[in-house]
Amino acid sequence: MITFDEAVALIAGSISPGSIETQTLDRAAGRILAQAVTAQIDSPRADVSAMDGYAVRDEDLLSCPASLSIAGESFAGAGWAGRIESGQCVRIFTGAPVPEGADRVVIQENVRREGDIAWFGEKPGSSRHIRKRGNDFQQEDELLSAGYRLDPRAIVTAAGADLAKLQVYARPRVTILSTGDELAEPGTAAARTHAIPESVSFGVAALAEQWGASVIARQRLADDVALMTEAAGSACAAADLVIVTGGASVGEKDFAKRMFEPHGLELIFSKAAMKPGKPVWLGRAGDALVMGLPGNPTSAMVTARLLLAPLICRLTGREVKAALEWREAPLSASLPPCGGRETFHRARLADGKVQLLSNQDSSAQQALASAEILVRQPPDGPEIPEGTLAPILDF
Repeated sequence: MITFDEAVALIAGSISPGSIETQTLDRAAGRILAQAVTAQIDSPRADVSAMDGYAVRDEDLLSCPASLSIAGESFAGAGWAGRIESGQCVRIFTGAPVPEGADRVVIQENVRREGDIAWFGEKPGSSRHIRKRGNDFQQEDELLSAGYRLDPRAIVTAAGADLAKLQVYARPRVTILSTGDELAEPGTAAARTHAIPESVSFGVAALAEQWGASVIARQRLADDVALMTEAAGSACAAADLVIVTGGASVGEKDFAKRMFEPHGLELIFSKAAMKPGKPVWLGRAGDALVMGLPGNPTSAMVTARLLLAPLICRLTGREVKAALEWREAPLSASLPPCGGRETFHRARLADGKVQLLSNQDSSAQQALASAEILVRQPPDGPEIPEGTLAPILDF
């Protein structure tokens, strides 16, 4: 049995990013860049006005008040083609190219217009209100590096670089297999004695999608090893990552690993010294990765957040640390001594302090909705006093 840190290190060291694909800008949000975004043009492409006003020559306003004839108009996307000569100015609008010969833009609030004449009552201040060509970026500048997650703001940057398509990592295809005779589809459990609504696969699917995967199938399996083995083979053929929940203990019907063995299962790790989540395992079967999660809801979700999220990060071109951004917050109450396994408590933040949930049972479902963070406690440690800074992770 390995430690949590050792499990993370194995994911980081043995999992490589998946395939690369081309996506249009309108479908690229949330994806990870596989190739840097390089500007195809300057921005702005010319000296442009930062305000609505009048483009002028400095020497014409050395003495004010002054009047200048309006030679034309310059609009964004349709600039004035001439050159400003002595005694002239050009009406100009925000984003419009600054005419040749102009030194500054005087904002319209400081100008009085009478027909084709513009009156300037006083000398302009120090602000020229001109955005210089390439002031934002220049052609061939690298604007976004490979590995960058394309949030809405980055999409604007990529579009501004004059790129219609981007090279991104493909979303790994995920199939989730939930095992157990006791499980029933939500909405049907009440009709069957001793049945339990199958809840874990829905949460795991949502988490996988949140971290960048594409869930292509969820399947509920009874404890029939022949049918489970067949389902495992089909899942491995269709998916990049198969997640199996339950069936990872030592009972007579714990077939989670056994169902993959005929398909060439090779384990990367089996069990981790963490609480909850001890039964977690990771391996390969054919071309697919396979992760086994505990069947208890809280245990499955905590383990998925701690190990499945980093795994998906690797498959989508990121480092595992992108999913494990620990920070510290003070404890609102002491933590009792920890046993031999590293423990991850469910908690929330209240007034900036860590407040543990009262229900820490691995099968809890109601408490999951209240859990905002995970609190990390090292194994075999003494009581941790109130007020101590503890490592926490967004859950």
